[in-house]
Parts: sequence; C-alpha cells; structure tokens
Amino acid sequence: MKGISHVAIGVSDMDRSLQFYRDLLGLEVMLDAEETIGRGNRRAVYMRWGDGSGFLVLSQTLGREPSGKPLRLHQVGLHHFAFWVDDLASRAERLKQAGVNILVPPYEADAIAYGEKGGGKVLTCLFEDPDGTILQFDQRLR
Repeated sequence: MKGISHVAIGVSDMDRSLQFYRDLLGLEVMLDAEETIGRGNRRAVYMRWGDGSGFLVLSQTLGREPSGKPLRLHQVGLHHFAFWVDDLASRAERLKQAGVNILVPPYEADAIAYGEKGGGKVLTCLFEDPDGTILQFDQRLR
C-alpha cells in the first residue's frame, strides 16, 4: 500500500456540510455531482486539502431520509480521522467561535503515538462536524 486514497462521509444535509467542510475547514470542492451507486442515488461532493495527496467525499443519499448515526470514539469501525495542520490553535479557536462542538480541546501528545520518534510533540484536538462525525486536527510542534 502507498497511502490512503480518500475518506467518505455520509451527511444528512449537503449544503450545511459544505458550509462546514468548505467554508470553515477550507477544503476545496473538486466535483459536485449526482451519482447512481448500485440501486441508490446520491449527491457526492469530492473535496481535497493541502497538496491533494488524498481527498474526502461527502455523500448524501437522495430520495430517502438518511439513516444511522456516526460512531463515537472507541466504537468498532471508523470513529474518527485527522488532518495535519500548521495552525491548530487558530483553527480550533475559529471552530469554537463558529459554535462547533469541541470534544477534546488542544493539548500536547507524544509524537511516538503518531508513528514518529519519541520525545517530539504533537498538538491535537477533536471536534464534531454538523452530523456528529468526529474529526481531529494534529500539528507537529518543533
């Protein structure tokens, strides 16, 4: 394997989610399309961040109410994912000012938990998107 290609997130309200992911987090929309997957239709918005080494797909089922709830921390399945950022403190403050639910305020963690040499530090925080999906920002501290 070479890395993660993309992460897909089911959303209940695409316009609300775009305000969060595009306008608040700063992801760039690459494609916004209606697609047929199997027997269902969806609105899919493909977004990228940073250098474009991976992408995110927001997916809203069309023609029926969304079902299910996002997993909580430590449940079986994908319960959160993280973005590397350079300006975590200001990003976290912007989220807080926008009324985003901050689950874990910024704190320093040992970089060994991030696959790096021990002794280094990573600033990290966890928060929720509009549907309650858990996201995380990480910043390497020098």
